[in-house]
Amino acid sequence: MKANQLKWGSSLSYIQMALNIIIGLAYTPVMIRLLGDSEYGLYNTVSSTISMLSVLSLGIGSGYIRYYSKYKAEGKQESIYRLNSLFLVIFTIIGAVAMVCGVVLSNNLQLVFSDGLTAKEYDIAKVLMLLLTLNLAISFPASLFSHIITAHEKFIFLKLLGMLRTVFSPLITLPLLLMGYRSIAMVAVTVSVYLLVDIIYFLYVIFVLKEKFVFGKIESGLFRNLMVYTSFIAINLIVDQINSNLDKFLLGRFHGTTVVAVYSAGYTIYTFYMMFSTSVSTVFTPRIHGIISSPEVTDKKKSLTELFTRVGRIQFLILALVASGLIFFGKAFITDFWAGKTYGDAYYVVLLLVIPSTVPLIQNLGIEIQRAQNKHQFRSIVYLFMAGINFGLTCWLGRLYVAVGATIGTAISLVFANGLIMNIYYHKKCNLDIIAFWKSILSMFPALIPPVIVGILALNFVNQSSIILLLGAIAVYTATYCASMWLFGMNSYEKDLIRKPLKKILKIKK
Repeated sequence: MKANQLKWGSSLSYIQMALNIIIGLAYTPVMIRLLGDSEYGLYNTVSSTISMLSVLSLGIGSGYIRYYSKYKAEGKQESIYRLNSLFLVIFTIIGAVAMVCGVVLSNNLQLVFSDGLTAKEYDIAKVLMLLLTLNLAISFPASLFSHIITAHEKFIFLKLLGMLRTVFSPLITLPLLLMGYRSIAMVAVTVSVYLLVDIIYFLYVIFVLKEKFVFGKIESGLFRNLMVYTSFIAINLIVDQINSNLDKFLLGRFHGTTVVAVYSAGYTIYTFYMMFSTSVSTVFTPRIHGIISSPEVTDKKKSLTELFTRVGRIQFLILALVASGLIFFGKAFITDFWAGKTYGDAYYVVLLLVIPSTVPLIQNLGIEIQRAQNKHQFRSIVYLFMAGINFGLTCWLGRLYVAVGATIGTAISLVFANGLIMNIYYHKKCNLDIIAFWKSILSMFPALIPPVIVGILALNFVNQSSIILLLGAIAVYTATYCASMWLFGMNSYEKDLIRKPLKKILKIKK
């Protein structure tokens, strides 16, 4: 049953990812045109500011999976119930703190926007911030229930509900935007949909999984050990928030909301790119903790490296297609058919984020491997150091070169911290054979030669301002990539991932 949950969870992850990308690509340009550059930038700046408060979670959610797995392996059901109660109290307190912080920010918007907004824009920003603060405050205690469902490995339920949330929010919002309602209505709908999903999570945990919450004395040292374990994860979250939202925040202060709109358009495509990687890796979290905790797995380095490499290769197969496609066709898509002619810099924002992030994205399983082995402290320290460099570079280059300059600091931190330094650490300290990993990844590079040749020809000889010619070139490029990878890049395991489902489908048709 668990194997089916994992398999279907991975499949549904890709379906959810596809829905996110399709809806996002279709919805974003409509949102830009209906809200206007200024209000779209305002919405993104407020969203980024509130997102920074998510660091208050301190990475405690990862601790729940760790201790749930430990107690389950030891058969301590009563300890699990007490663990549930402990985390509910912690997340509720964090939610209350987030609410207070959000209200304070809402009444001191000059801290975010300086004096760059009109009186009307300040009024809109205040309402947006209060709504998003409420959503964030509720999300903290509600997140416990999704962690419980994940610990039970009920991935099918999680992904199906996530898909419904992905679809319903824009389906309800779009008619409101077309009717003349603006960003406040859009955010109100989003908050309502998320609240409904949170309620469903709660009901599922209580009435289907039959989980209980027993308040009382917890295991000696549990809270202290939890705080020690999650303290460095909290640093990671802070760094991730800096890398994700700092650029928008500073650009809003330096150059106003219109520049934020350009950066946000590029960053939106980057978030879609990240989905191709993270949507699959999340379902392997319990598996990793199982390998680390189980005494039956004797050669942990081999088992972890095989899983790390197998998932990394699949992620590379997908990400290399998307990244190279963005290089050859991204500029025409963004400026001619998606965001508009004034969003040319968004293309360079995309490339500066996508290309350096590819290495950590094909290795993001390593983050959970570190946590499972309680070896995530080094990554936190390195990332904190690089976040400081990112901040300095963004302040300097963001003033000089606007959106592109602000992105350079993030790109540099991705290359050195996420790429070079962490690969050395994985190999030396985390039971991973990184040399074997990269040998396996590099073995696929010759298969990139034919599609790259096709891409160069398309870039130089195809009129990409024609939607028909652009789509035709993308189709030819994708077909060339798939054929080349099948012939020269993929191994038998990866081919079976395609062949076996096709055989089943053909049998059903017969």
